[in-house]
Amino acid sequence: MTEINIHIRNAKATDMNVVMDLIKELAVYENAADQVSNTVENLINDGFGTNPAFKCIVAEVEEVVVGFALYYTSYSTWKGRCLYLEDFLVTESWRRKGVGVALFDKVYQIAKETKVSRFEWQVLDWNEPALNFYKKFNAEMDAEWINGKLRL
Repeated sequence: MTEINIHIRNAKATDMNVVMDLIKELAVYENAADQVSNTVENLINDGFGTNPAFKCIVAEVEEVVVGFALYYTSYSTWKGRCLYLEDFLVTESWRRKGVGVALFDKVYQIAKETKVSRFEWQVLDWNEPALNFYKKFNAEMDAEWINGKLRL
């Protein structure tokens, strides 16, 4: 088997077109393609403007972006600063080749380097491949808390 050279780097504003394509791929996978209303322009403004709302890393293979992880700092009144992984995707043709592990490991490393108290994310209860992926990291999956939201 050929070894794949996976390069993880900070995303640039010019990557947001492909990141948006990956976001849409994730929405299709989650049966929610009609719910994506964000735009490339919003991603650029919100991630690379004067007050960035998120950070993003991308995974490249042969200089082609094949995955991304978008995260931000949240705050817990009980624990302090936390790193929240908003979305994380490897395009389907590159799954099970180490790209996801490399991306997730990088975000985990960032969480440790920034000394946050907690690294957290959400996963749909029916997404068995993702649940199995996170179990490999001995992640705690919380069945107690129910997510709430208001649409504006």
